[in-house]
Amino acid sequence: MTAVSTILILGASGDLTSRLLLPALGQLLTVEQDRRVRLIGAGTADWSDEQWAEVVRTAFTSVDAEGPAVDHLLSQFTWVNADATTVDGLRRVLAADDGPMAIFFALPPAITAQACTAFEQIGVPAGTVLALEKPFGVDQASAEALNQVLDRLVPENRVHRVDHFLGRSTVFNLLGLRFANRVFEPLWRSEHIERVDIVYDEQLGLEGRAGYYDKAGALVDMIQSHLLQVMALFAMEPPPTTDAADIRDQKGLVLRATRAWRNDPVQASRRARYTAGSVAGRELPSYLDEPGVDPANDTETLAEVTLEIDNWRWSGVPFRLRSGKALRDRHREIIVTFKPPAHVPGGLQGTPHPNRLRIFLAPDEMTLELNMNGPDDPDVLDRVPLIAHFGPGRLPAYGEVLAGILDDDPSLSVRADVAEQCWRIVQPVLDAWRAGQVPLDEYPAGATGPKSWTR
Repeated sequence: MTAVSTILILGASGDLTSRLLLPALGQLLTVEQDRRVRLIGAGTADWSDEQWAEVVRTAFTSVDAEGPAVDHLLSQFTWVNADATTVDGLRRVLAADDGPMAIFFALPPAITAQACTAFEQIGVPAGTVLALEKPFGVDQASAEALNQVLDRLVPENRVHRVDHFLGRSTVFNLLGLRFANRVFEPLWRSEHIERVDIVYDEQLGLEGRAGYYDKAGALVDMIQSHLLQVMALFAMEPPPTTDAADIRDQKGLVLRATRAWRNDPVQASRRARYTAGSVAGRELPSYLDEPGVDPANDTETLAEVTLEIDNWRWSGVPFRLRSGKALRDRHREIIVTFKPPAHVPGGLQGTPHPNRLRIFLAPDEMTLELNMNGPDDPDVLDRVPLIAHFGPGRLPAYGEVLAGILDDDPSLSVRADVAEQCWRIVQPVLDAWRAGQVPLDEYPAGATGPKSWTR
């Protein structure tokens, strides 16, 4: 792959750019001080170059970005006032640089699709890399249509569908834990594993993101994209190498075998929305009272889906994927519950609990819960955790993803067929919810979920 040195951000005046993309770029340039990057911002905001420069400086300051690579970027700024959905607007944007670039679509899904269609009429410079934030489309049909447009613009290996939830360090931590330890790999199957839970519980509420979130909801925002990628990485067959093609091939095979538990999207899914309450001492209003929320959307803020992977390794093992906002505790983890021991000798007191392997994400660490004899009475079994910390990466996940985009390394990006499979998996659930077949429950902000839900 050929590295690019120019980043063009479409929709650069939005929250995504200032909150995630620019801080990650500052962190990347602080670590990789030999990298030289030119940054071009484009959007409908009537900004000057200096106003754009102030946005970039503020974002860099928030992460203490410094060094020669940062100084080089901050020495030149270009802002283009343009509508990315029009041919004339895109011509003005492309005129700002005549070389290969990474075009980052920091835009809502529908606007991204319009921009890509407009690019079809004028093309993109040779060597261009396209980077798109999730969700990729708004349903299965739109994802397929968008992929067809992208395929006509650049080769698939130059399309980076960004999943900033999984950085390079986390991916390799999971691969190393599973495949480099014989104590785990033989047990990684339905013969020994009872269930797998992949959980992303947030304490944060809407945080002013109604424009996007109220049209997406928890299922599309987190499960359809990030958590299905985690599941595929966890459950895939051993890849021959850690090259992008091998890892993405194995993830694709897992997702093609995935469907709602017992093929029943109604019974396999639950949804809920938070009401007013308190989280970690902070008062939150009801979701429906948040600015910009449309009650007619029936948007869920907590979603659970139980899936099955219909292959020889995982047949019969439920995979529960859960994500929600305004919850009591913050959880980002994979919980592997093993089956009970086949036999416990008589004389040992207490019922042994199932062994559990808990893999925490961001920061990456793990806990293996075992049954062991207690210190005071060796006849009594106690539950004991063994704790280990994974080595941190040089960069946060988004910085690692951004480095992959600039170096045109698609290892961390989502391939076209994988994006479509993720929509195929959740589409029956979305259809059932929109038809009113699954009730929209409620929970007060600061709870673990609705009282009627069993964990």
